[in-house]
Amino acid sequence: MANRHLARSIVLQTLFEWDTTQVPSADAAAILKRNQEEFGGDDTDAPFMENLLEGVLAKKEDIDLIITKAAPEWPLERIAPVDRNILRIGLYELLFADRAQVPAKVAINEAIELAKTFGGDSSGRFVNGVLGAVYKEIGEPGKDEQGKKKNQVKYEDLPLQQLGGAVVYAKHDGQIYVALVHDVFGHWTLSKGKIGDAAEFANETVEEGTVREIKEEIGLDIVLEGKVGENEYVASHPEHGRHRKHVSYFLGRAEYEPLTLQAGKGGLDDAKWFRLQDMIDLNFYDDMLPIVTAAVQKLLDQSSAKR
Repeated sequence: MANRHLARSIVLQTLFEWDTTQVPSADAAAILKRNQEEFGGDDTDAPFMENLLEGVLAKKEDIDLIITKAAPEWPLERIAPVDRNILRIGLYELLFADRAQVPAKVAINEAIELAKTFGGDSSGRFVNGVLGAVYKEIGEPGKDEQGKKKNQVKYEDLPLQQLGGAVVYAKHDGQIYVALVHDVFGHWTLSKGKIGDAAEFANETVEEGTVREIKEEIGLDIVLEGKVGENEYVASHPEHGRHRKHVSYFLGRAEYEPLTLQAGKGGLDDAKWFRLQDMIDLNFYDDMLPIVTAAVQKLLDQSSAKR
């Protein structure tokens, strides 16, 4: 097999030049060919490089939004150009490449190696933090192949962060609609937010925080009608490390009004009402399905009881 680490290095050089000189994306292929001739040779995989470059450029908008979500303290323009384009390569391979050809841990490790070679003193840690956060969010594919880590903090000892979310519904023209948000990973999911994440909200209950967060995220005033489920998972912050996120989900009633997704809401790109019968074809996360199913069943039971 040709040297793919070298191939990724050449793609990185190409992306760096394209990014810093702000040439049109259509010119990137010519830059790649020049770099391949100068730095590659017979031991490089030209089709691999071409596909990787085309893929990163095609998914750039989605990838940049993911970087913004995973590293909220670092606006994209403030990230060093080398680190920025290493993240683009790593995230493309982690999220969009054929996992049989590029396993998740290979995508992450290769990006870290690029950062150590071409970046600054802290580039490796920064790239590792961002990719690690995204890796956690997508369910740690291939985790079982990595074995148990030594000296890992016990699950119950990780810091705990409380969140609240809701299956928000409304009635319109004799139909029941549910409000969902769409994330940059391509899934429809439930609106949620952090509880007590600021000093002014330090004493709020989970229910109060959920109502507040739904209003802030999609602009709806809701009335909670009971809990429909909860889940908990481990996430990783680029600076603060691993922590537990515990989410309580409620059924929330609202008026059927236009949804207004808050600008810059991390990782979300759309919000929309769906009729109950149309939700079956949507792409949900596996851990969301029991929550949504329980809420839908409750709504159907309510509807049947009133007939």
